Amino acid sequence: MKSIQVGLLGLGTVGTGVVRIIKGHQQDLMSQTGASIEISKILVQDKSKLRDIEVSSELLTEDPRDVIENPEIDIVIEVMGGIELAKGYILEALDRGKHVVTANKDLMALHGQEILAKASEKGCDVLYEASVAGGIPIIRTLVEGFSSDRITKIMGIVNGTTNYILSKMSQEGAAYLDVLKEAQDLGYAESDPTSDVEGFDAARKMTILGTLGFHAHVSLSDVKVRGISQVSKEDIAYGKRLGYEVKLLGIAERQDDYISISVQPTMVKKSHPLASVNGVFNAVYVHGEAVGETMFYGPGAGGMPTATSIVADLVAVVRNLKLGINGQRALAPYKEKKLKTDEQIASKNFILLHVEDKAGVLAQITQVFAQHEVSLESVLQHPNETNPKAEIIIITHDANQAAMKNVLKQFEGMDVVHAIKSVYRVEG
Repeated sequence: MKSIQVGLLGLGTVGTGVVRIIKGHQQDLMSQTGASIEISKILVQDKSKLRDIEVSSELLTEDPRDVIENPEIDIVIEVMGGIELAKGYILEALDRGKHVVTANKDLMALHGQEILAKASEKGCDVLYEASVAGGIPIIRTLVEGFSSDRITKIMGIVNGTTNYILSKMSQEGAAYLDVLKEAQDLGYAESDPTSDVEGFDAARKMTILGTLGFHAHVSLSDVKVRGISQVSKEDIAYGKRLGYEVKLLGIAERQDDYISISVQPTMVKKSHPLASVNGVFNAVYVHGEAVGETMFYGPGAGGMPTATSIVADLVAVVRNLKLGINGQRALAPYKEKKLKTDEQIASKNFILLHVEDKAGVLAQITQVFAQHEVSLESVLQHPNETNPKAEIIIITHDANQAAMKNVLKQFEGMDVVHAIKSVYRVEG
């Protein structure tokens, strides 16, 4: 087989990792594909910039046409980030019959349907393993490893920044803003951390996982999102006292072909494997009807872990080239999307209330739950010397979201309820 020529869009941290692996693993790549793989051109913003890797100046270009329109290039790897510019380059590359590997979660979450349709039309591969959970091969696992099973639940920690923040808050009893500042100083969080801490990054990843796991076109707007910026160290302390860790979870569930997808801070029972995933690591829990419970754990970001997933996709494309089966990977959703209503989405719930400290209040609180047919697993009252109001912690049995919304709305109108301090989903 002839040498495979690759064009690279971007030479940042991840792009540098891709170059290192391709240059350093030539014998392994030849053994796995039966072909040598060479990087022909690399698109950069500034050819004169000092870099962490030695690359011939002849390989570098500031003109995207040197990659997209180069007839010698078989595969384009996009690691430049962004949405509109990257989308344009990828669609043009596909129009010219080039296969694409990308790590761009934002692009695939928002425009994946259009890009995959173009790839199918042109008989090209578009692979995007690195767009979710960095070095964890979760996309390949969903598409291939679970191809004989029906997935009923995908639940995961898919954002390392928020997991680092919540882990440090739990381990050190620190406040959110203090840990966020530390995460920014260490480079784990951006100067504008909104995408991470408000759950938008995780929502894009869950859009991709939901589409693949449930074989239906999930849109970003279908994901209910709540971030961690309102999680307090007191919430985490109460959770720990009751045997829970707070984690930002992406949760995708299917029942009778109706699906729900959300991102939210969640009280996870300490006995559940996800509760012990700390720092910047990611983990994805998958439940299949036949296989039961499985979990995949590893680095969710970083140059080399992400580059590992990109080059694995590159190997898959080259193998398909050798077999003549490019563009035939069964990734297109084929099921009608049916979203669950609030009445169909059920879970346990953790509620922390500040209430008047007088006789009869607890009876009024429990009566509200009874009115809306929400049964209670436990009701606890903890003294708090810094709060003149009584603090009541309630954990419900499984209750649907419609009923819980009615309960909370009724609490808002009760004079004896000073504040609905915290509400979390409970898992495990």
